[in-house]
Amino acid sequence: MGSSEMPPIKIDKKITKYRVRKPATEEAPLPAPPPAAKPADNVIWMHEKLERPEVLIGSTYKIKTPVSDHAMYVTINDIVLNEGTAHEQRRPFEVFINSKNLDHFQWIVALTRVISAVFRKGGDTTFLVEELKAVFDPRGGYWQPGGKYMPSTIAELGYVIERHLQSIGMLKKPDLDEHQRKLVQEKRAEFEARTKQTDAFSKSLFPEGAQLCTKCNVVALVMMDGCNTCLNCGDSKCG
Repeated sequence: MGSSEMPPIKIDKKITKYRVRKPATEEAPLPAPPPAAKPADNVIWMHEKLERPEVLIGSTYKIKTPVSDHAMYVTINDIVLNEGTAHEQRRPFEVFINSKNLDHFQWIVALTRVISAVFRKGGDTTFLVEELKAVFDPRGGYWQPGGKYMPSTIAELGYVIERHLQSIGMLKKPDLDEHQRKLVQEKRAEFEARTKQTDAFSKSLFPEGAQLCTKCNVVALVMMDGCNTCLNCGDSKCG
């Protein structure tokens, strides 16, 4: 009667490790293959090899400074990426600066090329704003009509780019918190109350530069037809 047992095997080497092999019916099943990777969304990001489309969206800003007789016109063109999808975004693509002042032609061309190259590089390009705003003119800055001090023309260009990036959503507009807003309102109300308490005689009804009339003691004496004439009492040296 034959035996189903395996014949003994002589082991001449030292046993360092062993494993009990289970029958095929009891072996653990092989791990299932990983699921096929889901194809990534075809999202287009800003990069320097992105080709310029035929049409771009542009915005033009005017810069008029007291240090130059001619205004500068800054045009920033934007590209719309992934239009019509959930990943749609508007990003600056190029910038142009036009001016009649040829004294600044070289640095204008250089600056527009550098800024446009940074825009097309992609990533976070908002650092340009702070870099440009930090440029100071050694001859001194100037005051804008609204009372804001501008350290240089380059700095004003930085403010223009900042305003544009805020309009397309790349930068967040600064906003006051509740405490700051309340403080500003209180200070504004206090200032308006003070301005209402001005001297009744501080505003003259007569032209600026009028002289004091010796007859009525009113600053209303002006030169008319070669004679000093008072606009308050009508006194005239010409009779």
